Amino acid sequence: MSQRPAPSLLLLFLLMIPGVCSQWSGLGVSYSPSHICALQNSSVIMNCSYTYPTEYWIMKVYWTKTRVINNVESPDLSEDPEYSQRLQYLGDKQSSAIRLSHVTLKDSHEYYFKFITDITEGRWTGYPGVTLNVTDLQVESPERVTEGDSVRLTCKSSCTLTDRATFIWYRNSQPLTTGIIGNQLDLGRVSREDTSRYSCGVDGHSYRSPAVQLNIRSLEEGVISSW
Repeated sequence: MSQRPAPSLLLLFLLMIPGVCSQWSGLGVSYSPSHICALQNSSVIMNCSYTYPTEYWIMKVYWTKTRVINNVESPDLSEDPEYSQRLQYLGDKQSSAIRLSHVTLKDSHEYYFKFITDITEGRWTGYPGVTLNVTDLQVESPERVTEGDSVRLTCKSSCTLTDRATFIWYRNSQPLTTGIIGNQLDLGRVSREDTSRYSCGVDGHSYRSPAVQLNIRSLEEGVISSW
């Protein structure tokens, strides 16, 4: 005849099941979205919701990029000199968000939300956190172009931007209005007059890619070099 496991063993078994601990304790954090790809020098909002037992009192909430190691308290981003001037806290008792402005490539990191209650065991950090990838823009162009070639330039990023992006193209720093297809610029069959410096950006953002010089050889040069 089988016996029921002792209460202490049953509790230990439940705590070992992923997800059960947060349900049992009533403590939890969820992020939306959990992955963000942002353009350099833009502003990013990282958002989460959290739960805790009604008998607990919230003493402190904050975001951090450091996981707890050897029970050492993880630092508040708002107290970090690299973030303090660019960070704004948003939210209420059931949700919390931060706006991080002027993001740079160095801000690519995983960020965690943490809350502390009046109960010793009532400390909770949401793992895994929000993964932020910050990208720049680069123009990809053919290495060798001859008059009459069909040419497309591509505005490339290291990740797919989370916000829907409308790309802008510039020729010698002047905005172009035709030939834009998504993140590409279709120059069609080029002539020597298309020799220029081209760069790209995203509508609503000040950041612009480094300009790339497109040099177009004359048809005679192309014939000579093929010999």
